[in-house]
Formats: sequence, C-alpha cells, structure tokens
Amino acid sequence: MGVALEDDRIDAHYQPILRLDTREIVGFEALCRMTTPSGEIIAAAHFHEATKDAHIAAELTQRMLVRVARDIRSWLARGLPLQHVGINLSAADFRGGNLQDRLCRIFGEAEVPLEHIILEVTESVYLGQRDYVVADEIKALRSKGLRVALDDFGTGYASLTHLLTVPVDIIKIDKSFIDRMVPGDAGTVIVEGLIGIAHKLGIRVVAEGIETEPQAVQLSQLGCKLGQGYLFSKAVDRTVAAAILEQHGQRLNQDKTRAGAL
Repeated sequence: MGVALEDDRIDAHYQPILRLDTREIVGFEALCRMTTPSGEIIAAAHFHEATKDAHIAAELTQRMLVRVARDIRSWLARGLPLQHVGINLSAADFRGGNLQDRLCRIFGEAEVPLEHIILEVTESVYLGQRDYVVADEIKALRSKGLRVALDDFGTGYASLTHLLTVPVDIIKIDKSFIDRMVPGDAGTVIVEGLIGIAHKLGIRVVAEGIETEPQAVQLSQLGCKLGQGYLFSKAVDRTVAAAILEQHGQRLNQDKTRAGAL
C-alpha cells in the first residue's frame, strides 16, 4: 500500500446515489481504488489489512480527500448538478486529532463548500470508542456544515435507541438486509421499520447494495427514497462520473422539490 501511494496508484472512484422514483443522481459515494502495476483496478476490500496501519490509513484518507476536493471543484466549475459526495472515514482518522482542521483546509483551498460533503462512518467506528472522541468530533464537524451518514447500518454496534442520541443525518441500510427482502423473510419487516423510524426522526435513508429491479421497486413502495448499488452503477472513475452526472443528475430549481435529495 505504501508503494502504491508513492507510485500514485491510489485514486477515487464514485458510485452514484439515486432517487428510486426518478432514477436521478443526487450524489456519489467516493470509494478508494488501487491500480496494480499490471493495470488492474482493485477495490479497497482487497487491501483492507494494510489500512489497519495508522500511518497508511492517514495517508490514504489524505489522498482521497485531496482527490475528491479537486473533482468536486471541477464538477461545480462545469455547472454540473452535483449535490453531495460521501467520504468514508476510519477510526485512525479521528484518533489523529486534527481531522476538522484537515477537512476545512483541504476543501477550503479547493473552494468547495462543506455543504457538498457527507462523512460516512461505520457503526463500529462511531460507537466503538468508549471515550466519545468520535462522537464529539462529529458534533464539531456537523456544526461546520458537514453532514454525517451512519454506514452499514444494522451490522455493528448501533441499535435503534442510538438514533435518539447519536447525531447523524443519514443512515445507510446495509446490503445484508436488502438481500433478505424476499417473501416470508423478516428482513423486509426490519427494513420497513427502519425506514419508518428514521423518517419520523428526520433522518434520511439510503438503501445500499441494490442489485435487482424488484428490490428497488419494493424499497420505493416501503417509503425509501434513495439507493445505490450495481443495479444502477458500479463505482466509476471521475470522467464517467461527470458524464453520468451531466446526463442523469437531479437539477434543482424552484419548481422541483428537494424531497429526494440528501
């Protein structure tokens, strides 16, 4: 991983987040990708072990933040209808102690308003710290205008009671629940319950890992407005992302509701 960073083989790819009713793109999730010396592009899951090194994790986040800031600035300058980009953060990012300064500096230098950024934090990172460092830092970041998504919801430490006390703007329902949305499975009941509770708490919901049209239709019927997954698009490079954003991005104006926006 260190060599890949030195060789500039780490880059951001973008998976669209769409409105399930109109299929318009409301944002992206930025995902880390590494290009091998032979030219193969591999996902972060294949080099996850390397990111457990605090130094590597910090360098990786720094690279991603800089690339994402540059891409957002480019898209905004072109007048593309970009709303938000989600960026994944690790426990090491919070333990570094200067996360807020780094975020404000990087996006400030790129002239990217923080309202375009969503910080995606897994349950295990957010709720696994007994000293509340992560929660306190996130509260401070939210005060700066950043929004926070609780990623992979349902797979870690969180329970529904946490939604009453943990400051989040979005929950992303994990793919494992979406996969179980079949007749007779409790997964559908759980997803429906999560959507209903989140809406009443004023929290947006994104369904992750949608792979089939019946899943998308069922989620929409249950009241879920937003989703991402291979049914719509895999993570793509910045050039393709810009092209599909130009063609399918949700363009907001006075006559169009932000109901589907994050």
